[in-house]
Amino acid sequence: MGHILLILLFYCGVIPFIVSLTALSWATFEINFTIAAAATLFICGIFAGIFAAKGRQLPDTPAMRYGPVIFPLTYTAVLWSVLMLTSGGFYGSPVWGWYVLLQLPFLPINFIGSFIKPGIVYLLAPLSYNLSFLICFFLTERNRTSKVAIPRYASLGFLVILILALGVGGAVQWQRSQTVLPSYGFKYGGGYSSTDLWPYDITNPDNQLPRLAGPATFQIDNPKDMPVLDGAEAAFPVYSAFAQAAYDRVGMGESNEKLITFTNTIYAYERLLNREVDIYFGAEPSAEQLKMAEEHGRELIMTPIGKEAFVFFVNPNNPIESLQVSEIKEIYSGKIQNWKHVGGADDKIVAFQRPKNSGSQTLLEKIMGDTPIMTPLKEEVPRGMGGILEQVADYRNYENALGFSFRFFATGMNQKINIKFLAIDGVEPDADNISSGAYPFTATLYAITLRDNSKTTIAPFLEWMQGPQGQQLVEEIGYVRWSSDG
Repeated sequence: MGHILLILLFYCGVIPFIVSLTALSWATFEINFTIAAAATLFICGIFAGIFAAKGRQLPDTPAMRYGPVIFPLTYTAVLWSVLMLTSGGFYGSPVWGWYVLLQLPFLPINFIGSFIKPGIVYLLAPLSYNLSFLICFFLTERNRTSKVAIPRYASLGFLVILILALGVGGAVQWQRSQTVLPSYGFKYGGGYSSTDLWPYDITNPDNQLPRLAGPATFQIDNPKDMPVLDGAEAAFPVYSAFAQAAYDRVGMGESNEKLITFTNTIYAYERLLNREVDIYFGAEPSAEQLKMAEEHGRELIMTPIGKEAFVFFVNPNNPIESLQVSEIKEIYSGKIQNWKHVGGADDKIVAFQRPKNSGSQTLLEKIMGDTPIMTPLKEEVPRGMGGILEQVADYRNYENALGFSFRFFATGMNQKINIKFLAIDGVEPDADNISSGAYPFTATLYAITLRDNSKTTIAPFLEWMQGPQGQQLVEEIGYVRWSSDG
């Protein structure tokens, strides 16, 4: 009994707990937390296993001698496997809170890990220590003169349980990886933007926004009269250029961050309905968003200010140059899943989507019509106070990937990704085809307001946007003019 308590409570309890406490200091260094935790615990497990097998009398029976040493590793593998099955491999599930509590010796590491990058550390931390402890205990013990015979069936049973448990958990992890990707994360715009908006910020003295040759024919001097602007990521340069031209920067003072805001399509639209924003810039609202406006008792005024192509794109190494509208519908409904069925290589199509109610996803829904859209790929992203959540996966430029966006965003705002636009029904998404309507997926950029908004500067501001100077800025940003007369 003394051997069992010594192994389970001290060598596999107190020691790993003390080592885990050092995780508090690891979190302050720019190192890979999971690797640091696993490596440290593995090394400590080596020394613990050696000391546990040396210099004292060990039980004479195999069960008493090896059972307490084998149990922690088996327990970890089985517990992890069961919770992988229960949670479907989603480490953001509440059931993993029980795992943390049931692995008390590794509580500090699992707790810190949940804030940094929860997931595989839950397995690797206890696995690293318990595995190295078992191996070193066994090697040290077998070099002693007082060895005991190990029944073959016992060794085989242990290996079967261990391999089966890790195999089941690994299979769940693999299956999840087919539909859920690790997060890229949004580093910009307070977490709302996937690209850097600073080059289009009017407070940036070196911004890339186009400028008029002379003063704007419409200007607002009093900050109280300046409409609050918000909108889609792809529209940010447009309404920033409008504000730079029409808002008096001296009069605006320190209010620019409150007047020219960005919270992306979904939240900006909600802010418009809640009267936190005066003008929302983006594509036409989704059916769900229109219903939301109706529920709020809001009547929308949609003022067209520009045209844009809704484009589909692939990695440049993909031989596909064009898709038919019917093929796109079959791909995004899940009927076509291999590039060979549309003239490409024999490779799975990884078709990315965008979040519900985003401007680009709304356009895809319009293209699909009554055809159901397949479940989108997901990704795991960090959330406040530790843990993770799932959201629609951001585009990855895999060689077998297919994505969609607005032309300007893909070519102007997000130039880091090397992609190739696809022609649709043989028509390229260039400015002439967008302007003429030959390209089938042409989207309108709107400035959307509420009819009952009493701010008197909104109407003339919208009129100016559709006029010569406003349309000049729209075109110089990279969109197509709404009106050739503008």
